[in-house]
Amino acid sequence: MGLTSALVLLAIIWVMVFFIALPIRVTTQAESGKVEPGTHEGAPQVHNLGKKALITTAVALVVWVIAVGVILSGWISVRDLDIFNKMRPIQ
Repeated sequence: MGLTSALVLLAIIWVMVFFIALPIRVTTQAESGKVEPGTHEGAPQVHNLGKKALITTAVALVVWVIAVGVILSGWISVRDLDIFNKMRPIQ
């Protein structure tokens, strides 16, 4: 795995974990009873994006290290994912 591939994998994992973390522990304006005029009731009262970004980075790094370890060790290769047998055999 090259450096670029590793960084792209980290970016994809980070974005996926971030989207999973966004709705966790969110208090909406409707739940708090303070709806600002012109906003939706489902809008968050406090978003805590900085804290979520730090937690996302920590979780994504752990998942990334595991994924890179699996890829570099050879436990899973591209040929293992070839369910249609389109790749030529290794000679």
